[in-house]
Order: sequence, then structure tokens, then C-alpha cells
Amino acid sequence: MSGLQLVNPRVKGIRVSSHSELQSLAAQITQQGALQPFKEVIDVSSDDLHKAGMKPVSFVRQVLSVCLYPALLQDKDLPLDVRLRAQRFLEVCDGGSIGSYTASSGMWYVRQSVAEFITRRDAGVPSYAKDVIVRLISTVEGETQTGVLTPLPCPHTIPALLDEAGVTLEPYKLMGDQGWAVDLNELHRALKVARGRCNPRAIYISNPGNPTGHVQDRKSIQEVIQFAAAERLLLLVDEVYQDCVFGPVTEFVSFKRVLFEMGKEYSEKVELVSFHSLSSGTMGECGLRTGYMELINIDPEVKHFVDTCLCTDICAPVTGQLALHIMVNPPTPGDPSYDAYTQIMKENQATLSQNAQRAQEFLNDLPGMSCEPAMGGIYLYPCLRLPPEILKQAEVGIYQGPFQIHVEKNMVLFGCCKANNDNTLLRFHVPPDTLEEVLARLGSFHLRLFDGLPHADRRVKDTEAGQKYKKGMEPTWGSTDPEPKC
Repeated sequence: MSGLQLVNPRVKGIRVSSHSELQSLAAQITQQGALQPFKEVIDVSSDDLHKAGMKPVSFVRQVLSVCLYPALLQDKDLPLDVRLRAQRFLEVCDGGSIGSYTASSGMWYVRQSVAEFITRRDAGVPSYAKDVIVRLISTVEGETQTGVLTPLPCPHTIPALLDEAGVTLEPYKLMGDQGWAVDLNELHRALKVARGRCNPRAIYISNPGNPTGHVQDRKSIQEVIQFAAAERLLLLVDEVYQDCVFGPVTEFVSFKRVLFEMGKEYSEKVELVSFHSLSSGTMGECGLRTGYMELINIDPEVKHFVDTCLCTDICAPVTGQLALHIMVNPPTPGDPSYDAYTQIMKENQATLSQNAQRAQEFLNDLPGMSCEPAMGGIYLYPCLRLPPEILKQAEVGIYQGPFQIHVEKNMVLFGCCKANNDNTLLRFHVPPDTLEEVLARLGSFHLRLFDGLPHADRRVKDTEAGQKYKKGMEPTWGSTDPEPKC
């Protein structure tokens, strides 16, 4: 597109994913708002919920506002529990100010709250503040490069992070025909291949799956734990979407809880690091940049090394640490803010569930596309099979791949995962009216793209999208409008 330049695919030696390039393109077009022929950009490739139009939780913002401006402690218009929570936060900050540093591994007060949350979540399995760290580091050791077994597909940021850390990504494939489940035989295959190329030391698991939406059951979790125990692998478990689980028979169960249910043979030996984040899930406070990790059965010398490394670094943002405390310790029944807090959380959960079903059904009605239902998370992961004619056209476009689908006056930027078997992703945790606009634009363009191709499955089905297309009811352009070029 004239006037637009994409970011360099490698920045300081770090590999940049096509997903990141897509987000860069969205930002560039948005910043050049007067650039024609575009009127609006809807980016459903990132996990920035507030950018997408989801509203922040008032209780979090009220408490942080008081912490930032303590004079508001005297404001009787604010709920009492807001002022009490802020007052307690200020008491545990050095100098009574959130402008002071905290311990590099996080405020002890916040770490203790996280440990109490984990204990409640896991039905009494104990958690300790000393095992909770409010940040993350990674290292490389020895001459043989360390390897991490990583699912394919995986979060789009993982390859670049491992690349930057000098760690080898060794992929294991999730089972697309089984709802993107983890397969034990595939883990053994991947480990065997990895040992011929590096020193595999860990296995990374995302549960609920990012971007697949798969939620593992107890049996699957037990198999992964047994595999890690037998092969002496560190378990790295990403559980940042644990509060984004829906469906009548779907339940989130943490790896730690299952580990301790399996008895001392595993609970005292398997090394586990689990992650949770303020940025993801229903809270969606991406800009506060805070999360935590809990270390289970990690060698004391390793923990000492981590503590030593952290002492040379600055702390996580204090505002983020305080918001993290609220996430794991929300208002309780009887608190003035409880009803409002509970209502917005229930509304977010309902939106998540309804949008997932709506988008999944819509995508499955499009020719050349199939989509497994999501059980959790905020993404759908449909398979997009494009005919040769479209693939040839895409080779000369902005992206060297089959995802040249953003060429309309009102753009929908649909996340692309070219390396993941022609799959793509769509974030559905957006306001319902935004989702409807996205589906209308995507469906109309997709049907027009397929119509008339001799080798394509170009059926314009007798569905909502097909009917709108056949009747010329496209919401974002007229039948006589010229097609803008990227």
C-alpha cells in the first residue's frame, strides 16, 4: 500500500511474527487516519481487550486513582471499600507512596495475596508467598543449546522470546482433529527429535490453549505430568486464560492441583512453573504489564540464582502489582463494590461465551474454512484453505502468504499464523456489535473472493452471510465501488 512500510522482519536479531507485522500494519493505518480509501480499522488479532472496546473494571480504576492521588481518600462519593483498599495499599508502600520502588520479585503483600488465591483456587493445595515471583526471566546455560518443547500452534510471541533468549524451540503438534488436544505419542516423538539437536530441558503448555481455545481435562494433565516426570523435564504452564472458560461441561483445573492429587511420587518431584497475568482474561489490563509465576519443587540453588538475578533488575510497575492484588482478591459479598464488580465480570463472561459460539458457527459456514469450537481463551483458530489462484495473487502482496484478506475500505485485520498449517486466528472477546461488524465484513469479502474461482469451493451457502452476499447487502461497500488496492 502506498505510503505504508512494514516493520523489518528481524529487529536486533529477534524474529518478528507475521502476527506482529499485522498489528504493526493496523497501527500504521490508524495513525495515518486520513489515508484513503480506508475509513476504519478493526484489529481482531491482538489480545488488547480495552483497545477492542471492552470496558475496564471500575473497582480497579477507582482504587488506583486513590493510590495515585491520596487526597481522594477523603472523597465520600467513592465507595468505602475502594478507599479502605487504597489506604491499605499506601500503608504497605515505602514512604506511603506508589512512586517508591518495591522488592524486585514483587511486594510481599501482593505475593502473599497471590499465594492465598492459588490455595483457594486449588481446593486447599498450599501455596507460599516465597514461591511467587511477580515477573519472569529466562537464561541459557552450557555450550549445548537448551531446548523447550513447544506446542504448534502456540502464542505468536513465544518463538521470538525463545529466539531472543537463545533457546531452541522444539515443536510438538497439537491434534487439530481432536479439538487441539495434547497427544502423548506426539510428545515422545518430538522429544526424540529434539535430543538429536539440543538439550531439551522443559515443556511449555498453554491451558486454556492460546490460540486454540482447548481446555485440558484431568486425564490429559496427568499424562503430561507423568511424561515430564519420566523425562525429567521442567513444566512451564501458561494459565493466563484460566478465568476465560465457558461451556456447560468445561472446567479449568490447574496443573498444580492435579500434580498434588497424584500423590507424593509426583507432587514432591516434578518441577513446575505456572504463569498468570493481569493482561489476559476478563481483567484485560494490558497496559499495567504485570503477572506472576509460582515455582514448585524448584531446586533451592536455582531459586537463589533467580533471586540474585532479580536483585540486579528493577521491580514490576507498582500500579500493576496493586491491580494484580485486586484480581486475585476482588470485592467479597457485603462490600459496597461487590455487586457492581460481580455484574461486570458476569457480563464479560456472557459476552465471551456467546461471541465464541456465534463466531464459530459463522466461520464454519464460509467456504474453504473450518473451525473447532473453543472451550476457553479469547481466540478462535479456524483453518483457512485457499485455492491456488488466491495463493498466487497473495505472493505479490504485502504478506508472502495466503492471508491477503484486508483490502476493503473498512478493514478487518484477521490474525495470520502462516507457520501453523494455513490456520489463522480471530479474537472474539470484543463487544457483540463489533463482532457482528467484523463477521459481516469478513464474510462478505470472503464470499466475493471465492465466487467465480474454478478450483475453489465457491459455494455461496444458503446462510446469513451467503444471503447478504447474493442480495448485494454488503455493509461496507457498494457494488459499483472500485476495489482499493493494498
